[in-house]
Amino acid sequence: MERIGSVNKKVMARQHKAEVMIAGEQLRLRLHDGKLIKDRRYHLRTYPNCFVAEELIDWLVSHKEAPNRQVALELMQHLIDHDIVHHVCDKSPMFKDAKLLYRFRKDDGTFPFNIEVKVFMRGQGLYEHLIGSRDSILQLREEKGVPYQRSFPGCQLIDWLLQNGEVPSRRQGLELCRALLEHGIIQHVSLQHHFFDSGLLYQFCINFRRRRRLSELLSENEHDEEGVAPPRQEEHPESPFILRKNPPAKGNTTFLSVQPSEPKVASGARWSGLPNQQVTGSYNNSNSLFSGPVVRCNPKSVLRKNICCEELLSPGAPFTRRVLTLLGDALGWGFVVRGRSPCYVQAVDPSSPAAAAGVKVRQFVCQVNGCSVLHLDYRTLRKLVMTGPRTVVLEVMEPID
Repeated sequence: MERIGSVNKKVMARQHKAEVMIAGEQLRLRLHDGKLIKDRRYHLRTYPNCFVAEELIDWLVSHKEAPNRQVALELMQHLIDHDIVHHVCDKSPMFKDAKLLYRFRKDDGTFPFNIEVKVFMRGQGLYEHLIGSRDSILQLREEKGVPYQRSFPGCQLIDWLLQNGEVPSRRQGLELCRALLEHGIIQHVSLQHHFFDSGLLYQFCINFRRRRRLSELLSENEHDEEGVAPPRQEEHPESPFILRKNPPAKGNTTFLSVQPSEPKVASGARWSGLPNQQVTGSYNNSNSLFSGPVVRCNPKSVLRKNICCEELLSPGAPFTRRVLTLLGDALGWGFVVRGRSPCYVQAVDPSSPAAAAGVKVRQFVCQVNGCSVLHLDYRTLRKLVMTGPRTVVLEVMEPID
């Protein structure tokens, strides 16, 4: 019981972190829509995808996200403290109501994708997959005579993970589910048990699709500091501010990443999550966690110049072919794909299966499991990989340096 109490306390803190991440991403997308985030010039230097602090404070107050400028300032400082926003030059850890430039870390690729973020993004991808399934295991069930909405037996979730290629073994499925519980993504319906491969009922703690109001973040933080669980949020219908507007194509929800020259999908953490944020893997990473939300603005392409398929395949082209075999782990594959015809690798998690197999940035993806993908866009490539087996065989072309 002592361990359960410790886990519950950590879960509360991680749930708040998750709420901050989701609210921050929803705010980022709204600011892009409202054109508050754009390239700005200051002292003969252009800063891409940034906003003016003073203008944002005005916007938060006028859109009733904060009752006054002081609260708006506290909200933005909260986002800075959680590594969602930072000063473009990182000169100050404080958010100031002034004509200073700030940027969302997801817009410049500096979002810290640690294990917590990866697990969060993986959980987000699984939630979206389960919610979008016709015969979802999330159903009304009873435990000890008490009904619980959208609940599932632990053993049934592991069965589902195996059937959908999310994990290669039952043991890894159990490890993933326990990580999800310890990071505040799922919980036992009455908070009495850790995760077991049994008939005990569990639920997702987070409704990833609910529209967050920024003012909620401060009140939740106060509850956390007092050691009191915040009141449970009611289910809300889908809003236009959900992180992913369409159910992801499934099979694997890892860190699949698609980074951007154009609006891209960050899918899965490693090949899923973060951020989101991407096309590949079970990891939820930055523009995939971050396992996959829609990312509308991403860091600049890593390509030194645009390459077309004809140039890539022309005789004597300065590229060499390689065949790489990736065996996804519990979090995914760990690389980010971007572009269309041809798609290329934009980022690689250095601790991932992709890195171990030799996947590198600026490689062009030619084949996946024997199927030619050279003329596909990242969305189609993402579906092909995520609905395929856990072991992925890539044929890539990389520049000859």
